[in-house]
Amino acid sequence: MNTINNRFNSIGMDMNTQKEAVAAPFHLSALARAMSFAFLMTLTAAAAIPSKAFAGEGHDHGAETTETAEIPAKSDGHGAEESEEEHALKLTAVQQALAGIEVTQLSEEIFSLEAVATATLVVDRDRTMTLAPQLDVRVLARHVVPGQEVSQGDPLLTLGGVAVAQAQADYINAAAEWSRVKRMGKSAVSASRRLQAQVDAELKRAILEAMKMTSAQIAKLESNPGTIGSYQLLAPIKGRVQQDLAMLGQVITSGTALMQLTDESHLWVEAQVTPAQSENISVGSEALVRVGDRSIKAKIIGRSHELNSVTRTEQILLSLENPGHVIHAGQFAELYLPNAVQGGVILPDAALTRGGDGDWQVFIQDEDGFEAVEVEVVERQRGMNLVRGLTPGSDVVVSGAFFLASELAKSGFAIHNH
Repeated sequence: MNTINNRFNSIGMDMNTQKEAVAAPFHLSALARAMSFAFLMTLTAAAAIPSKAFAGEGHDHGAETTETAEIPAKSDGHGAEESEEEHALKLTAVQQALAGIEVTQLSEEIFSLEAVATATLVVDRDRTMTLAPQLDVRVLARHVVPGQEVSQGDPLLTLGGVAVAQAQADYINAAAEWSRVKRMGKSAVSASRRLQAQVDAELKRAILEAMKMTSAQIAKLESNPGTIGSYQLLAPIKGRVQQDLAMLGQVITSGTALMQLTDESHLWVEAQVTPAQSENISVGSEALVRVGDRSIKAKIIGRSHELNSVTRTEQILLSLENPGHVIHAGQFAELYLPNAVQGGVILPDAALTRGGDGDWQVFIQDEDGFEAVEVEVVERQRGMNLVRGLTPGSDVVVSGAFFLASELAKSGFAIHNH
């Protein structure tokens, strides 16, 4: 019996030992969790303490630490000026070209979105020349194609024919007679005979010039009569070949235009305006011409001062520069007339973007780079915007502003590192 009791006691002790062994990890886990929670609370409290509080680390804390914490931290001594400079995006000329960024200078002229007139681009008549020999000619050879850009003095056509040969022969004879008479003394020839010889030579020379022969060609013809019967029609100005009607072997009657040369670096704009719109128009003032997505300043050079009997509109004429020949005669355009009452400047949609706060902004270029400036959009019509808040004379981005806005938001003002 004692043996059985000892076994039960032994079993009971083993079971208590096992319970204690099993319970030990649970006590350990609870302790670990408590320590972890305390450590986490310590970290949270440390994170909540401002970084300025550690400015006096390694010294006595207290009043001295408080005074140190009140001193603003400066990374390199620049302060607010450094932050302001960082807002300017810097781009090289190559980067600007690749991004399609175009910049224009704002003028003091003020335009209205309501005072708009339809317009048409035409050639600048002061820079356009029609080639129409005043003699019957035959086209012997062609040296250009329609639309080709030529320089002054380049050969365009080789012309000839019976009338050409006769005119050249008459000049050679008249020039030779005048040269002979000039060498004779006044006693040997009368004044009337001298005058007649001179007038005849000049008349025959004028006929060759009417055929569009140059002075150099005429002088060469006089010294070398063997070239009678043909000549090269040379470009009188630099320009583009237009309205080319000449065909090989064709006989062109006197006064018929063979082709036209136009300098497209300048164009004219013809527009029809109402009497109300013409009230603010004065010759010499500026207007804004919009062709497609391009906005170009133009100068008013004339107005008809007469209303069309059918349309009841007045025609005005403007001149604009066209560097690179990006626009062409015959294109339609919109004309924004000056209006000093409404106030503001006109910018295309491509110049406007939304800032981080949702307000409208444009990009101004200065010596530091491109900087975003908030503006007020007063009115929007047909892809154009009446904008206020910009200083006249500023260089504003009119194309590629979306690229600058995206880089500003994406790179944190480090666009020059891309």
